[in-house]
Amino acid sequence: MATIVLTGGGSAGHCIPHLSLLPYLKNHFNKIYYIGSQCGIEKNIIENTDIPYYSIPCAKLNRKFTVKHFKIPVTLLSGIVSSGKILDMLKPDVIFSKGGYVSVPTVIAAKKRNIPVISHESDFSIGLANKITSKYCKTVLTSFPDTAKEIHNGKFIGSPIRKM
Repeated sequence: MATIVLTGGGSAGHCIPHLSLLPYLKNHFNKIYYIGSQCGIEKNIIENTDIPYYSIPCAKLNRKFTVKHFKIPVTLLSGIVSSGKILDMLKPDVIFSKGGYVSVPTVIAAKKRNIPVISHESDFSIGLANKITSKYCKTVLTSFPDTAKEIHNGKFIGSPIRKM
C-alpha cells in the first residue's frame, strides 16, 4: 500500500471534496495525511476525521493589491520549507491538491522532491492557486470539460461526490 498527502484550503470548498474521496482513498492508501493552514476552516473540518493534520504558514493570494502583499514572498517561502520538512518526514507517494492558497507551498515543495501531484479544479474558471500550481502538477482534473481544455495538463473527470 502507499501514502498520500491531501492539501487545499482557504475555504470549505477546497476541503470538503477530500472527505468525499476518503472511502475510496482508504482502499488504495494505507497512510493518508493532510497539510493545511494553521488556522483555516480546513483545520476544523479535517480534525473531525481520523486523518492526521499538519499545518503550514501560508499567504492568501489576493488579486487586489494590499500592503499584505509585501509579506507574501516570505510567508510563501516559509510555507514551502515547512511543507518540505513534512513531506520529507511522511514520504508520500503522491499529493492530491484541491487548490486554494493553502495548496501552493505544498505543491511546490512536492515538485522539488519529485513527488507526483494531481490537482482538481471544481470551478468552471480555474482559480488563481490552481493556475499557479498547474505547471507543477502531473495532471489537473476538472469538473467541467471546457475547463480541462484551458489547462495544458487538464483532464475532465467531474466532481468528487459522496455515495449516498
